[in-house]
Amino acid sequence: MASCEFVVGILFLFQTGTGLLGNSLLLYFCLLTLFTKHTKRPTDLILNHLASANFLILFSRGIPQTLAAFCLDNFLGEAMCKVVFYTHRVARGVSLCTTCLLSGFQAITISLNNPRWAELKLRAPKFVQPSCCLCWILHLLINIVMPVKVTHPGSTRNITKRDFGLCSVKGSNSFISSLCAFLFTFLDILCLAPMGWASVSIVLFLQRHKQRVQYLHHTSLSPRASRETTATFTVLLLVSLFVSFYFLSSILSLYMTCVVNPSLQLVNIGTFLSACFPASSPYVLISHEIKVFVSCKTKISK
Repeated sequence: MASCEFVVGILFLFQTGTGLLGNSLLLYFCLLTLFTKHTKRPTDLILNHLASANFLILFSRGIPQTLAAFCLDNFLGEAMCKVVFYTHRVARGVSLCTTCLLSGFQAITISLNNPRWAELKLRAPKFVQPSCCLCWILHLLINIVMPVKVTHPGSTRNITKRDFGLCSVKGSNSFISSLCAFLFTFLDILCLAPMGWASVSIVLFLQRHKQRVQYLHHTSLSPRASRETTATFTVLLLVSLFVSFYFLSSILSLYMTCVVNPSLQLVNIGTFLSACFPASSPYVLISHEIKVFVSCKTKISK
């Protein structure tokens, strides 16, 4: 058992360490690109918020879960349990919301030849900052119930609790639990539905672009078209990663919700899956940011 906990601790340590490093590097590249370009890309702001949210996810759950795997879980009191769960829920919601914004904005950006999107494409950058702020405000408000429901497992209060390892969630009547579950699921669908539409639009764009290249293989692509294609493929890969890990994590979370006291192994697997996207997504985006930065430096040198 001790060796198994040690392996789990190493996995969490590796995932959290690489994820925090990746998101820090992503923020660095976004700021570097911002200060070395004359114009600010709207996607830079979205990426800043996405990296910040992913950083908070890993910091609020990854580090405590890593310490818990090494049997160092006594440092969390009831107040810290409330802060950790609340921060994780808010950051998770913002990560979902900003990923939706990123995919939607990219889908609008690549709609070059569609006159219906012309006006929206010109106005879209103005709504990026308010939309990102709205994501934070919305999830700060709707997750305010978490500090009320979360308590420390060592609490001696005579209440029904569901043990989730580091912290426990107070039991409540079925109506309130169902209402909260419906609200959170509905908000997730509000983001997942536009994300799905944007992904389909991006796939159709890539397909048309591939056909265009096959017909015009003797004509070199413009640098702008090449950059947009690379960015589009990056966003599509990012969305695919998010949706895959999201559904795996959601299925496991739904199962754990139906169990009174889920096992520690299930809790660890659920935590690991929920942190896979925040830990892996920055490296997908960094590869694109490096290409953008090198392209900018090449232009400046010329």
